[in-house]
Amino acid sequence: MKIEEFIVQFTEEFEMTESSEITPETEFKVLDEWDSLLSLSIIGMVQNSFKVKINGKDINSTKTVQELFDLIQSRM
Repeated sequence: MKIEEFIVQFTEEFEMTESSEITPETEFKVLDEWDSLLSLSIIGMVQNSFKVKINGKDINSTKTVQELFDLIQSRM
């Protein structure tokens, strides 16, 4: 999996945030739309799309999209 593929999947979970706003360096938890429900959506998307289990602690331990991607990659 490449970071670009992950970003496409990641941005599909957002309703109001434009995909152009999300890059590997984006600190996703500071986006206006970010909340606990979106966090759960991301956890589910990762499980369904990449067959990797992550949890709230994993989300909280990452800051950027790249860090989250790296974490998921390390578990594949």
